[in-house]
Amino acid sequence: MKKIVVTGKTIELAVQAGLAQWQVSEERVNIHILEQPSKGLFGFIGSRVAKVELELIPDPLEEAIAFLQDMFEAMQISITIDTHKDREGYILNMSGSELGILIGKRGQTLDALQYLVNIVGNRYAKSHFRVMLDAENFRERRKKTLEELALRLANRVIKSKKEVILEPMNSQERKIIHAELQGHPVIKTYSKGEEPNRRVVIAVK
Repeated sequence: MKKIVVTGKTIELAVQAGLAQWQVSEERVNIHILEQPSKGLFGFIGSRVAKVELELIPDPLEEAIAFLQDMFEAMQISITIDTHKDREGYILNMSGSELGILIGKRGQTLDALQYLVNIVGNRYAKSHFRVMLDAENFRERRKKTLEELALRLANRVIKSKKEVILEPMNSQERKIIHAELQGHPVIKTYSKGEEPNRRVVIAVK
């Protein structure tokens, strides 16, 4: 953990000096008092200032972003990260000229990175910490592709009266297919198989 030693006329002033140096609130640090202040002889001879050690409590989001940035640096690629929060957690949207390598086939590399980033963040979180990793809004584009695929295959099933089994998908992508065809008057969907080869089946009711 990141630590600094600071001094001041009082414990409080020493702590405030350390917080100002890091520009964080007191909730973000553990405080260890190393030396109490003393006035010394006649109030000034041999007087001693307060000395405290501040230990920065890691922030899950900062650690997750730092993990990604370290990885990008090791790969020698230039990627910027835009962060915003939604109801379920944080969304980290990456942008840059070499995103293809980070997305992978049908987003598989992106999913693997997202899994690792969540592991890193949750190591420092007091409660469940969730990050959604995106790359220039790939997730939204993928969602539209899957919705269009669901409708196209549903029409095929209606015409042929034969069920269609889709390729293996992660739980989030299977959820998109199910949601798109939920309430369809003729079509039903269900999943079968074990992870990571679980598939959506589209069939006539």
